[in-house]
Amino acid sequence: MFRTALRNVLAHKARLLMTVLAVMLGVAFVSGTLVFTSTLSDALQNTARKGFDNVDVAIQRGGAERADGAPGARPALDQKLLETAAHLPGAASVTGTVSGFTAIADKHGTMIGDGFSTLGGNYFPGPNGTDARYPMRSGAAPKGPHEIALDAHTADRGGYKVGDTVRISVDGPVREQKLTGVFATDDARVGAGGSLALFDTATAQKLFAAPGRFDEIDIKAAPGTSQAALKDAVEKVLPQGTEATTGRQLADEQAKMIAQSMDGMKTGLLGFAAVALFVGIFIIANTFTMLVAQRTKELALLRAVGASRRQITRSVLTEAFVVGAVAAVTGLLAGIGIGAALRSLMNATGAKVPDGPLVISPSTILIALVVGIVVTVLAAWLPGRRAAKIPPVAAMNSVHATATTKSLVVRNIIGALFAGAGTAAVLVATGMSDGKVTMGVGAALLLIGVFVLTPLLSRPLIALASPVLRLFGISGTLARQNAVRNPRRTAATASALMIGLTLITGLTVIAGSVQQGIDKMATSALKADYVVSMATRSPLSPDVAKKLAAVDGVTASSPLRNSPARIGADTEYLTGVNGKDFGRLTQLDFTEGALGTLDGDRAVVDTFLAEKKGWHVGSRLPVTFEDGKKGTLAIGGIYQGNEVIRGIILDNGTLAPHQKHATDMQVMVKTAHGATPEAKDSLVKALGKNPAITVADKKDVSNAIAQTFTLMLNMVYGLLAMAVIVAVLGVINTLAMSVFERSQEIGMLRAIGLDRRGIKRMVRLESLVISLFGGVLGIGLGVFLGWAAGELISGSLPTYELVMPWGRMTVFLAVAALVGVLAALWPARRAAKLNMLQAIKAE
Repeated sequence: MFRTALRNVLAHKARLLMTVLAVMLGVAFVSGTLVFTSTLSDALQNTARKGFDNVDVAIQRGGAERADGAPGARPALDQKLLETAAHLPGAASVTGTVSGFTAIADKHGTMIGDGFSTLGGNYFPGPNGTDARYPMRSGAAPKGPHEIALDAHTADRGGYKVGDTVRISVDGPVREQKLTGVFATDDARVGAGGSLALFDTATAQKLFAAPGRFDEIDIKAAPGTSQAALKDAVEKVLPQGTEATTGRQLADEQAKMIAQSMDGMKTGLLGFAAVALFVGIFIIANTFTMLVAQRTKELALLRAVGASRRQITRSVLTEAFVVGAVAAVTGLLAGIGIGAALRSLMNATGAKVPDGPLVISPSTILIALVVGIVVTVLAAWLPGRRAAKIPPVAAMNSVHATATTKSLVVRNIIGALFAGAGTAAVLVATGMSDGKVTMGVGAALLLIGVFVLTPLLSRPLIALASPVLRLFGISGTLARQNAVRNPRRTAATASALMIGLTLITGLTVIAGSVQQGIDKMATSALKADYVVSMATRSPLSPDVAKKLAAVDGVTASSPLRNSPARIGADTEYLTGVNGKDFGRLTQLDFTEGALGTLDGDRAVVDTFLAEKKGWHVGSRLPVTFEDGKKGTLAIGGIYQGNEVIRGIILDNGTLAPHQKHATDMQVMVKTAHGATPEAKDSLVKALGKNPAITVADKKDVSNAIAQTFTLMLNMVYGLLAMAVIVAVLGVINTLAMSVFERSQEIGMLRAIGLDRRGIKRMVRLESLVISLFGGVLGIGLGVFLGWAAGELISGSLPTYELVMPWGRMTVFLAVAALVGVLAALWPARRAAKLNMLQAIKAE
C-alpha cells in the first residue's frame, strides 16, 4: 500500500501541484517570519551587548519617592557620587552619562531620523582625553556650549562635514552648533536608523538634566575584579533611592526587551500565516476529495483484492504526507529567502538592521516541517475516510456515488445550529461592557456555520446570476449548472475566498469607523486654529508658548503642561493651562457644572476620573504638589474627556510655582483670521523654521489620524493578500481537476456543436460565478462582523459611528471577479484543447 501511495503521488503530480503551492506559501510565510524576526532580534541583541562592553556596574536612579511623599521626586546622581565611585577599590574608570531628545536638521531643514530615535548625549573624556564609547573618525570632541559631534551615519545623511554649522532642537528653540567631530558608535538605535549628537558634559547636563547631575554612572572594573565584587563595593556607598546593576544584567535585560518587542511582530505575522494555511486546508481537502472520486474504480478494486478500510485511509494519508513534506521543504527554503529579502528591504528603506548572520534555528526548521505536514495530513483525513467507505462493488462502476440527501440534511442542520449560535453570541456581545471574548467566540461559530451551510446557500445565490448568465447562451446555462452540480465542491472552493474577504472587509469597516470617530473627537473639542507640539510629543520649552503668544494675529493661546501630584493615596497628573484663554480654545461637553474661569484653586475633571473617584461638582481635593507642598483644589465642572483633552485641568498660575523645571506638552493657538496659510507661515517663522516642531491645524490632525489607519490597513491588505493568492490557487486547482473529471462530457459537447470558444466561455463563467459567490458571502459577513465590533468599540469611543466603505467594497467584489477570471485562464485553455474523440472514449 505504501508503494501504491507513492505511485499515485507521481501519477497525479500535476493535479497536486496547486496543493503543494498552497501549503508552500503558508509554510514560507511562517518560516520567513521566524527567520526574519530571529535574525533581527539576534542582530539587535548583539549590538546592544556591545554597548555594555565598557560597563561592569551601572548606578541608576530608582523609582523611590522622597521622604516627604512628594510624587515624582527622584534621587540625584551628582559629581560627588561619581568621584566616590571612582575611588572605590576595583574601579578602573567611571563615566557619567546624560541623554535626551535631540532633533537634527539636514541642510534642507528636514529632521534626520524618525524622531523617536533622535538622541543627544554627552562626550565624557577619560584620563587620556578620549571617550572609549565614541571613537572619533574625524575632527575632535565638542568642548564648548556651541559645539557638537555627530555619528558617522547621521553626518552622511545630513551631508555634513567637520566645520559645518548644524541646526538642532532639544526642547523647542532652534540652536546652531559647530560640528567639531564625526564619531563611530555601536548604539543599536543609531544602527536601526536613529541619530546621535554629542555635547560636552556641562552642556548636555544643562540641556537634559541639571548642572552637575547625571542620568547614570557607569563603572569599568579593574583587571581581576569581577562584576559581582565591584557591585558589592558600589552598594556600600549608594545613597537612598539609587541602585547598582551589573553590565551583564543590563545586557540581559536589554536582550529580553528586544526579544519581547520581536514577539509582538512575530505573533502578528504568524497570525496572517495561519489564515493563509487555514485557507489552504480547503484546497487540500478539495483536491483529495476529487482525487478519491476520480479513483473510485481503482480504490474499489483494491478493496476487492483484500485491502482493508484502514489500509485505504492510510494510503491516502501517506500521499498527503509526501505532498506535505515536499511543500514544507520548498516552503522552508522559500521562507529563508523571504527572511533575507525582508532584511534587505528594511535596509533599502532606511530602517537599518545591524549587521549579523541570517539566523535559521533548529526550531524554525522543525516548525516549518511540522506545520506543512500536519496541515496537509489533517486536511486529507476526511477524504481518506470517505475513500475507505467505497464498497468493492463500486469497481463495476466508473462514477462514484454523489453525496446522499440525508448527509446534506445533517450538514445543513449542523450549519444552521452553529450559525444561529454564532449570530446570537455576536448580538449579545454588542450589548456587553466587555464582550470581546463572547464576540470572538460568536464570530468563530458564525464563520464555521456559514462554511457548513455554503452548499445550501450556493443554489439560491448562484440562481440569482441566471438572468445574466443566459445572456451568454448555452455556455452561460452550462456554467450555472456546473457551478451547482456538486455543491460541496463549490462550497469548499468559494469558502477559501470568503474567509479572506471577510477579514479584509471587517477590518476596513472597523478601521474607517474608528478613524472617523477619533477624528471627530479630536477636532470637535478644539476651537483653536493650531496645535503646536514636538514631532515626537516630547516636552516643549516654555519659550515656545511665549514666542507664539507674541506673534501678530494671535488672539488667544494656551500651553498644556503636565505635573504629577498626590491626591489621596494615588498619584494623578495635573494639566496646567492658560485659564484666561482656555475657554476660547476648546469646546468641552460638560455633564456637571461649567468651565467658567479657571483661576486660584478651581479645577475641572473628566467624567471617567470623576466616576472612578466618586468626585462631583463642589468636591474639594487635598493635593500634594510635585515640590511636596500641600494645597486644595475645588472641582467646578465635570466634562467628557477625549484623546486630546482629559484629566484634571487647572490654571498654570496655580501649578507653575510648584514646578522646578516647567515644560509644555503642546500649545494651542487661535488667530484673528482662522487657519490660513499666511497664519501658519507666520507661526513657523516665529519658531525659526524648527524641524522638530509641528504646527498642525484641524485638517493636519485629521490627516495624521487618517495616515495612521491607512498605513495599518495597507499592511493588513498586503498580509491578507497571501490568503487571496492561496484562494486563487484553489479555484485554479478545482477547475483544472473538474475539467479532467468532465473530459467525456466536454468531448460530447464538442461533438454536438459547442466550439472551443464556447467551452472556454463556459469554464470562465463557472469560475466567475463561484468566485463572486465567495466574494458576496465574504463581504456580507465582513460588514456584519465589522458592525458588531463597532458596537463594542462605541462603548469606549462615544463619537464612534458606522462608516460603510462602499467604494472599497466595490473594489473587493471586483477583485473577487478578477480572481475568477484569472483562475480560469489555464483550465479554460486546457478544456478547449481536449481532443473530442479521445475525450468521449475516456473513462
